[in-house]
Amino acid sequence: MSFRGTYTAIITPFRDGRIDVPAFQKLVEYQVAGGVTGIVPVGTTGESPTLDMDEHKELIRLAVECAAGRVEVVAGTGANSTKEAIELTQAAEEMGATGTLQVCPYYNKPSQEGVFQHFKTIAQNTKLPVMLYSVPGRSGIEISVETTARLAAACSNITAIKEAGGSVDRISQLRQALPENFALLSGDDPLTLPFMICGASGLVSVASNIIPTVMSDLVQKCLDGDYASAAALHRQYYPLLRGLMTLDVNPVPIKAAAHLMNLCGAEFRLPLVGLSESQTATLRTLLQSYQLI
Repeated sequence: MSFRGTYTAIITPFRDGRIDVPAFQKLVEYQVAGGVTGIVPVGTTGESPTLDMDEHKELIRLAVECAAGRVEVVAGTGANSTKEAIELTQAAEEMGATGTLQVCPYYNKPSQEGVFQHFKTIAQNTKLPVMLYSVPGRSGIEISVETTARLAAACSNITAIKEAGGSVDRISQLRQALPENFALLSGDDPLTLPFMICGASGLVSVASNIIPTVMSDLVQKCLDGDYASAAALHRQYYPLLRGLMTLDVNPVPIKAAAHLMNLCGAEFRLPLVGLSESQTATLRTLLQSYQLI
C-alpha cells in the first residue's frame, strides 16, 4: 500500500445522539463517486474523542462494509494509550481495514523516545500499513523528523506520515531524511500544492467531504507533474479551503457545510457545538459562491 492520492477524513454523522448509519453510508457513496483513493474514518474530523470504544469499532466496520473494496479504508485507531491503540488497530485489521492512522500521543506529552516506543510497539502488533499523524496543534508535541526516520528504519509497516503542522519546510526536511518510498501526506487542504511540490504524495483532506472530485483532481494533477493546472485549482478553491479551516474548529465547519448540502445532519457531541447564526450565514454564502448549494 503506497498511501498515494486523496484520502477523505470522513465526518461522523449523528442523529438523536447515535451514529446515523444511513447518513454515513450516503457520505461514503459520495466519496466513492468523487474518485477519492480512500476514506479515513474515526479521525479528528470524525469526532473520535467523543466516541466510546464500541462506537469506534462500529464505525470502522461500517466504513469497510460501505467501501466494499472500492476505496481504501485507513482506520483512525491512534490513542494516547499504547494499549488502547493496539486494541483498536487489531480490531480494524480483523474487520478488513487496509491501513491505520496513528495520531501522536496527546495530553500526556511523552518524550521523543516515548513517541518512538509507542509507535514501534503498535507497528509490531499489526500487519497493517501504518500512517503516522503529526498534529502538534492538537497533540501538544510533534513526531520529530529524527523520530520519523528511526521509525521508518525500524518498522517495515510504518510507511507514511500525515503532516499537519503547517510547515512546508518540515516537508522538505522529512523528504531529505526518509526513503523515497516513504509517503508524505498533507494534513491541511490549503497546503496541498506546496507540500506536493516539495515531495508529498497525497492528502488527507477535510474539504473532500464536500468537494471530493476537486481535491482528487488537484492531487492527481500534482502527481502527474501538471503543477500549473493544480495551481489554478488551488487559487480557485483557496477561499473555500481557508474558510473551512477558520470559521471554527474542525470538524464544525465541514459538518455544517455537509448539512447545508443535505449530506447529513448538523448534530455534534459536546463539548463541540454548531456554528453561530452569523457563522452559518458566512458559510452559506461561501458555498453558494461555488454553487454547492
